[in-house]
Amino acid sequence: MSIAVPAVPRSTRFLNRYYARLSARQRAATGFVSQPEPRTVGSFARGRQLIGGNLLFAGTLIEAPDTSLWAVNAPDPAYEAERQGFGWLDDLAAIGDRQARARAQGWLLDWIDTYGRGTGPGWTPDLTGRRIVRWINHAIFLLRGLERDDSERFYRALARQTWFLNKRWQGASPGLPRFEALTGLVFAGLSLEGMEALADPALRAMASECEDQIDDQGGLATRNPEELLEVFMLLTWSSAALHEAGRGVPQPHVAAIERIAPTLRTLRHSDGGLARFHGGGRGLEGRLDHALAASHVTQRHADGLAMGYARLSAGRTSIIVDASEPPHGKASYNAHASTLAFELTSGRRPLVVNCGSGVSFGVDWRRAGRATPSHSVLCVDGFSSARLSEPERGTGREALIDGPDYVPIEMSEAPDAVRFQGGHNGYVPSHGLTLARTLELTFDGRGLAGEDMLLAMEDADKIRFDRAMDTARLGGVGFDVRFHLHPDVDASVDLGGAAVSLALKSGEIWVFRHEGVHDLSLQASVFLEKGRLKPRATKQIVLSGRAMEYATRIRWSLSKAQDTAIAVRDLRRDESEIVDTLMEDPY
Repeated sequence: MSIAVPAVPRSTRFLNRYYARLSARQRAATGFVSQPEPRTVGSFARGRQLIGGNLLFAGTLIEAPDTSLWAVNAPDPAYEAERQGFGWLDDLAAIGDRQARARAQGWLLDWIDTYGRGTGPGWTPDLTGRRIVRWINHAIFLLRGLERDDSERFYRALARQTWFLNKRWQGASPGLPRFEALTGLVFAGLSLEGMEALADPALRAMASECEDQIDDQGGLATRNPEELLEVFMLLTWSSAALHEAGRGVPQPHVAAIERIAPTLRTLRHSDGGLARFHGGGRGLEGRLDHALAASHVTQRHADGLAMGYARLSAGRTSIIVDASEPPHGKASYNAHASTLAFELTSGRRPLVVNCGSGVSFGVDWRRAGRATPSHSVLCVDGFSSARLSEPERGTGREALIDGPDYVPIEMSEAPDAVRFQGGHNGYVPSHGLTLARTLELTFDGRGLAGEDMLLAMEDADKIRFDRAMDTARLGGVGFDVRFHLHPDVDASVDLGGAAVSLALKSGEIWVFRHEGVHDLSLQASVFLEKGRLKPRATKQIVLSGRAMEYATRIRWSLSKAQDTAIAVRDLRRDESEIVDTLMEDPY
């Protein structure tokens, strides 16, 4: 997973460096208490690229076929963090042949030589925990054929990192970083000889974090679906390791898994990927399904919200809506102004999407991806429904502020459809307008009817709206309703500009229509996808108009063409699934 690298306060950095240096004095572990089982899942294609010297981390590709991974200069902190976390070991292990093992062993021993005595950027609690999990998961793969001296170096480095983690796990930020640190400590305590005493305190700490960080809806404060999946996997891995060791799992730990699993099912599109909101991506192929199966939790959420999201599903169609106020405070450093935005997937094919997180493509793309116009929702006068704060001194982090604080929603059934109704007050302070959105998905999943309304509801709101009208010289308050399309959708304006025809690779044809009152256009857009070298070009449908009165209604629909079969046998595999795309030009 590629996420924004959190800025670390100076005092935390000092303590990390201090205990990292002290770790060099610790005794080596002598072996494993039990043979560890691999739990992480890698990518065969990425493993092949790594063997070929194509080092793609955090959206940056460096070609270094004859150079050690650690001899390459990292272009940014995100690149450095991704390689220091050893997630690439999953990809090499997915290949598992002699060549992959030699590359993994070489890079492992080079890391020990370069950083093993407590130096370098990888000595943070979250990265150390992530690294320990991979080393233990793939210990058999790594140790096979190693000389005795190199094996001893491996155990010594593991013991040093475990000691460091025991001292510094509390220095990890709450949420995913702290769960990563504690999972590494649990794995080491259960697996390494001489470290058994560390397991119980780590398990108690993890149980406490489960109670504090996982809310009643089974969500995180960041509302990042991909981050929730990562936490879920760590908890299921720890649970499985405890069962294999013949130990019980603390009840708060079990309860957290049981709360999260139904939430992830709500956030899962019909193609198996996660909804892309608040900095999260769709997740690695198959990871979500694998994690849910490993949890053995089969429950689903009742009607209502899951981590602040609403789900409509029927037939082959899934719709996921951001139906709550955005995250606050520290939890909002990667949050987006996406309230009431939705995504729609038909079978295996995403249709309507959000642009996604631009964190892999630099600061400007990251900021652009967080703005309301990068989401499939109505935007008033070019404004976002929430603003970014001034960058924090010393960290550069930007919180999401002045966002909606009242987001009422209602889920119900219409005569032939399931209905979502929601609203938010994000534009009340600036324009006096409340946004209300209604989405109705037919029971067969073949049609979506939508309605967006801009309302000046209270007297004070009408005064604000009148001021906005005066500023516009009574020309009305402009708005755009955006529907960003997945890059694989072939879109064209049809019926003399009255509709947009949308062709999916499965052969399905969808048609976007509107009531003809507002201007319809097909414009350029981008799809910000983790693991790509550049943003991918795509298109967006835009309905534009001006609000002239205290109530403005915009009606539209999205439905399958009448001649589209009820069930399409979608057997065509995506090019990205069968051909390596690391070197392709996305434009």
